[in-house]
Amino acid sequence: MITFDEFKKAEIKIGTILSAEKVPEADKLIKLMIDLGPKQMPVVAVVVPEGETEPVAQEVIPAPTQDIRQILSGIAEHYPDPSVLVGKQVPVLANLPTRTIRGYESQGMVLYAVGEGFLTTVGPDREIPPGTPVQ
Repeated sequence: MITFDEFKKAEIKIGTILSAEKVPEADKLIKLMIDLGPKQMPVVAVVVPEGETEPVAQEVIPAPTQDIRQILSGIAEHYPDPSVLVGKQVPVLANLPTRTIRGYESQGMVLYAVGEGFLTTVGPDREIPPGTPVQ
């Protein structure tokens, strides 16, 4: 059992699968590229008044950029043609530490429904913006 406070630490977001391909020389692994929506990257702007040589101010301006994650998933036996995954929206556990698997970085974990003899993606019942939090 985990506490509710422990569960709240999990950052689960909806991501859109941009590409999916089998990892060479790995029977079970598929490499997914997943769009987790915009992220804010700070950009420092230095202000130098006209005619001056020294800056008088610095300001941090948030600059949006897309959060594209590479995630390795051991689902190849359930998806012999990984291209069927492209375009699907899936929940991603986004705040896991990066792991290296077979020489590839994996930057999160896709959540699936798993039962006796099956594994399937789960997702929203309509298209929503990538990065939407799951709560």
